[in-house]
Amino acid sequence: QVQLTESGGGLVQAGGSLRLSCAASGRAVSSYAMGWFRQAPGKDRVLLAAISRYNFNTYYADSVKGRFTISRDNTKNTVYLQMSSLKPEDTAVYYCAAADRGLGSAKTADNYDYWGQGTQVTVSS
Repeated sequence: QVQLTESGGGLVQAGGSLRLSCAASGRAVSSYAMGWFRQAPGKDRVLLAAISRYNFNTYYADSVKGRFTISRDNTKNTVYLQMSSLKPEDTAVYYCAAADRGLGSAKTADNYDYWGQGTQVTVSS
């Protein structure tokens, strides 16, 4: 079992950048496919980016491709989401999650087994 703790959210102006961190404890984060999701009020939780377990294959949703980058530091047992060119529509609660499966089958929220508590990102216009 793994415990996940997000940090790095906050208020940023449109066009700005933020880096979210997801620190894991209990098990190695490299043992899981790791994903970053977001959920805006009244909307479903959607996958933005994911990184495979054991190697560094990645997946990005079209809405963030070219603007967001997911990475993993095995020495720190931490996954990151670097966000740039932020837009007001990026405003949401951001969650990291771990899936005990391959990246190819870790594309929706119900594929993930463990979740962090979420961190708020607000982008002002």
